[in-house]
Amino acid sequence: MLSLTVLQRKNLKARAHPLKPTVMIGNAGLTATVLEEIDRALKSHELIKIRVMNDDREARTTILEEICNQLNAGAVQHIGKILVVYQPQEEEIPLKKLPKRKGKPLSKKQLGSR
Repeated sequence: MLSLTVLQRKNLKARAHPLKPTVMIGNAGLTATVLEEIDRALKSHELIKIRVMNDDREARTTILEEICNQLNAGAVQHIGKILVVYQPQEEEIPLKKLPKRKGKPLSKKQLGSR
């Protein structure tokens, strides 16, 4: 289970506010297929909302803990039937390098205009 600091959770809550629920968990509970769908959604979006159609608060809390433990994700928020889960992306985006320039080096004035 990924642990988040208070500041990280605050920033993630702000990012999650406009999001719509990506995955819905029905009365059958957390099945293997639902867990796979949550994993796919986390890999593509990093931060998702999950709607749980269960009226029992303790069951929703258990579902949130199970999701976080099995997928190595962090619990951001649990309000009513909405769970917000975060899993950081492991892949880093490669930086684009500028092509080498042929000829004489650039002057200070030319470098400043870049």
